[in-house]
Amino acid sequence: MSEFHQVLKEGATEVKRKTWRITKRILLIMLSLGIIIGAVLFWFNYAWTYSDGTRAGTLIKVSNKGYIFKTYEGQLNTGGFQTNPQGSVISNIWEFSVTKKDIYQQLQRYEGKEAILFYKQYRRALPWQGKTTYFVYKIEPVR
Repeated sequence: MSEFHQVLKEGATEVKRKTWRITKRILLIMLSLGIIIGAVLFWFNYAWTYSDGTRAGTLIKVSNKGYIFKTYEGQLNTGGFQTNPQGSVISNIWEFSVTKKDIYQQLQRYEGKEAILFYKQYRRALPWQGKTTYFVYKIEPVR
């Protein structure tokens, strides 16, 4: 092999090495950005509190349901009535989820009674958290 071909081959090998290093850096940067963006989106949708507040009314029911993920769900009648577009009257039922068993047990004692529920609302709920985006974390009786 001539000296020219040898230099050409070594140059091509060096270009491949540099190209591969640059490609690895770009892929690593893209992967890192993807992980960071994914974590931020996950936090924004599932961990960031969209709103919080209280709702008062008559606790209609609480239950533990689900096929794969058992979740605590409940309904509160906030009182009053409203009409739907068809003109029929419907009551104001607010559905909520509970993540902690001790809160669920407290809610069971208030079934059929007036109560104030403290909640946090998230943009979305994971399947094992509950059916709704409203999560009750505290309960007080109406005085």
